[in-house]
Amino acid sequence: MIQMFHVHKRYGNEGPALVDVNLSIGKGDFVFLTGPSGAGKTTLLKLIFCAEKATSGQILVTGRNVARIKDSQIPALRRKIGVVFQDFKLLAGRTVRDNVALTLDVLGMPRRDAHRRVEVMLKQVGLGHKADSYPPRLSGGEQQRVAIARALVNDPAILLADEPTGNLDSKLTVEIMDLLTDFSARGTTVVVATHDQTLLERYQKRTISLRDGTVASDEDTPRRAVLA
Repeated sequence: MIQMFHVHKRYGNEGPALVDVNLSIGKGDFVFLTGPSGAGKTTLLKLIFCAEKATSGQILVTGRNVARIKDSQIPALRRKIGVVFQDFKLLAGRTVRDNVALTLDVLGMPRRDAHRRVEVMLKQVGLGHKADSYPPRLSGGEQQRVAIARALVNDPAILLADEPTGNLDSKLTVEIMDLLTDFSARGTTVVVATHDQTLLERYQKRTISLRDGTVASDEDTPRRAVLA
């Protein structure tokens, strides 16, 4: 589903952001991407959904070589990728329903079909009763679930989450992570960037650790290392 071969990323005259990264993530995998601030986690996610381009190396996403993809082809690729940001990026003046439907509106889905899909997704994330509410009136956990619903409503093959629980308390963090593991179990490939060690210990998923832009370790659980 996601493969990287000798990927390097450098920004201008700054030091390298990523150095010779090699990894493979399969369909339905749940992977934690961890490391200290500045290790390259966000940069790696940006390369996957084509917000940045690698300086060198090859990146395959759902079978497409994004190192060679044309700018005009990027929107089609992004339809297969859902992204959840730490700061939610919800539209305060639109209802929960409209926020989640935004992705489908961009894709040009007929309004009736979009409405039906949004209702199903909101029920899946436990927010069916909040469809007509506005984001400022929701709790932090509810806002994050809206963001996840929006990312998943078009049934993407891949979900990328950048520090999705960074602003939440421990109880809400567990709710959000349980939701993401549920979707992974249904076949969505999930990659979560986090520096929260308690999540790694609780969920015991494959963990790719970055340090100074390199893959420091790639473990199938936080306790047992495997070859990349």
